[in-house]
Amino acid sequence: MANKMHPLGAPRAGHAWSASAREVDMAAAPAKPVPLRIAAAPQNITIDLRRSAMVVIDMQNDFCTEGGWVDSLGVDYTPDRKPIKPLQKLLPALRKAGVPVIWVNWGNRPDLANMPPNQIHLYKPTGTGVGLGDPVPGKGEPVLQKDTWPAAVVDELEQEPQDIKVDKYRISGFWDTPLDSILRNLGTRTVLFSGVNTDQCVMHSLTDANFLGYGCVMVEDCCATTSPDFCTEASVWNVKKCFGFVTDSGKILKALKK
Repeated sequence: MANKMHPLGAPRAGHAWSASAREVDMAAAPAKPVPLRIAAAPQNITIDLRRSAMVVIDMQNDFCTEGGWVDSLGVDYTPDRKPIKPLQKLLPALRKAGVPVIWVNWGNRPDLANMPPNQIHLYKPTGTGVGLGDPVPGKGEPVLQKDTWPAAVVDELEQEPQDIKVDKYRISGFWDTPLDSILRNLGTRTVLFSGVNTDQCVMHSLTDANFLGYGCVMVEDCCATTSPDFCTEASVWNVKKCFGFVTDSGKILKALKK
């Protein structure tokens, strides 16, 4: 069984055993750390590139594109597009540095069989309107259904073959998904968070990661929300106070260049 090679030249931490016909080696030496010092708040941080992952949450047509679900509800979807440009620069640099990119997106079953009533109610609180699984007006495809245009990542963000894709079914990306197992199999200790919405799916995925023991970093300019500004302010404040650290794509890129 061959070890999967990390782009920096060493096996990805914790990813595989070494095996032959007569023996299995479960005690392989851990990969040597590749430290990266990043300016952040409330303190600067040093992460290990070999034990870090970048999670991109819900950068999907239904949230970020004209004609998507949010747009059809009469909400200004354009704030959710703000992460696109910084992610276009940051993701290739992280991939080059050997950091896995994990896309965590709403991708519901057509029958919504794993969606409890409270989640259906959340997006259709009065019992009317367009909720999960209903056709998007003008598109005809179901809201956030897996393998449809509404659930697809926006065209402006390129997904590479080595990227990992995880479907989610709650505001948090960790509930009823394999995200935690994937991160642990990769040997991940630090998770960088980006996507939409800052105060909802990003924030609650980040807090769950914190509770599970990961080091959490919010990449602020790679996150956005259609909520009022005070929601972002409170989210960023709470991350710095309780759940991790806050930086931006420019600071990460500057650190990588060094």
